Amino acid sequence: MHIAIAGNIGCGKTTLTKMLAKHYGWTPMFEPVDNNPYLADYYADMSRWAFNLQVYFLSKRFQDVVQIAQQTDSVVVQDRTIFEDARIFAPNLHKMGRMSDRDFETYAELFDLMMSLVKLPDLMIYIRSGIPNLVNQIAKRGRDYEKTMGIDFLLGLNELYEQWIANYPGKLLIIDGDTTKFEGNPEAFGSITDEIDRVLFGLFPDEA
Repeated sequence: MHIAIAGNIGCGKTTLTKMLAKHYGWTPMFEPVDNNPYLADYYADMSRWAFNLQVYFLSKRFQDVVQIAQQTDSVVVQDRTIFEDARIFAPNLHKMGRMSDRDFETYAELFDLMMSLVKLPDLMIYIRSGIPNLVNQIAKRGRDYEKTMGIDFLLGLNELYEQWIANYPGKLLIIDGDTTKFEGNPEAFGSITDEIDRVLFGLFPDEA
């Protein structure tokens, strides 16, 4: 079974992935950030490195999807998905003029080919978060390469996230990341697991 967690930069995906993995005994799969050979260059010069970074992410994410499909005896909870790269980040870079028409078309063709071999997660969890919360959380984690991100960049991502989620065809759970502070808050986290039990397993709190 495949549980995916989606949301903008700094919304809490990794934290929730860890908490759900611990709570349910699921296998976590995290976004490849620390060993990404393009990320620092990308944030320093997005126009130069946008295509390289997105193809790198697409490759790694496709590897993850293949690995998840092979784990038929376990539940995998994944921090960010292949759909976000293609439906959110690449279109945002293209819209901002940081990815050329030629590169974006090549990228989109590659993604469409991969999608012919990929199925939707059993459950998509989307953490919706406003810009002030995202900026605050990004500042807290203190990654140097993220300090160059502008508000317009995050706003563009949020707009594309909302468009994507509005038309998402699979099983979906939306969490308000601005009001549901699940880290260090058992009650808030419990409300999330109650919803997961209901949406994914058809259980209610007194049955779980």
